[in-house]
Amino acid sequence: MTPRAYQQVDVFTRIPYLGNALGVVMDGSGLSDEEMQAFARWTNLSETTFLLPPSPAAAAQGADYRVRIFTPADELPFAGHPTLGSCHAWLQAGGAPKAAGAIVQECAKGLVQLKRDGTRLAFAAPSLQRSTPDAALIARVAAGLGLRTEQVRAAQWLDNGPVWLGLLIDSMDTVLDLRPDHSALKGLARGIGVAGMDVAPAAPDLIVRSNREARAFGSSSSSAATLDDTPSIEVRFFADDIGVTEDPVTGSFNASLAQWLIADGIAPASYVAAQGTCIGRAGRVFIEQDAQGQVWVGGDSVTCIEGKVTL
Repeated sequence: MTPRAYQQVDVFTRIPYLGNALGVVMDGSGLSDEEMQAFARWTNLSETTFLLPPSPAAAAQGADYRVRIFTPADELPFAGHPTLGSCHAWLQAGGAPKAAGAIVQECAKGLVQLKRDGTRLAFAAPSLQRSTPDAALIARVAAGLGLRTEQVRAAQWLDNGPVWLGLLIDSMDTVLDLRPDHSALKGLARGIGVAGMDVAPAAPDLIVRSNREARAFGSSSSSAATLDDTPSIEVRFFADDIGVTEDPVTGSFNASLAQWLIADGIAPASYVAAQGTCIGRAGRVFIEQDAQGQVWVGGDSVTCIEGKVTL
């Protein structure tokens, strides 16, 4: 058992404790798969990561570090908030990228490019494979979410390492009003992401805000600072099959969702998504497609706990 530097980082927020928490073991060298999994289960966070030196092959391609990503139940090949949070922790601990202005992360999915805009980090969304799910499955998922099937505007299987089922439904308020039956959803998909928009793509600047902020934050004195970046898409993510009833903010799903919606002309090339509203969080995901067609997924991060763990 060795003392190892450890950080707990809140991702997709500028304000501590309103994003998605991530545990980062700063040096996972010498730990077995079983030891990593046991610690991730113990933290009971949606993900815990372990930083390692890049493999020789990845280092030759410019990788700065390697990350392994564990949920309480298993290992993921890629995930979004662990990518941003691990990079934040690595930089805060003195990590120096090989290339100025860019960071390259190695994970089981492959190499992931990151960039910095001030203090905000963004990752290049990995390649996406998608397909249309069976109508009978969509009907079962809709019923488990408490939806009528006609409220589902579109659905896709989204594979960018992890495979998620994505549903686009009729409005942001419908997303916030969902009362899922988790027992009915279990076993239907490894993770189910639900998104709603109020604005047609032709008018992205007209944003309907209704009363969703009041529902999320009540009279909290810190809430006003979280509303500067008004979202045009509301997201929720349910993953009972991997031990996460509702994820506060899901970077991998937001990445694949953006690639899908932008490619199909449903969403504009730049937008802000909100997630975590219904569980007292204020996650903000910043989406931007560049001139080359690459989708970037950005978010702020803040370190909440720093110390040592014995592993």
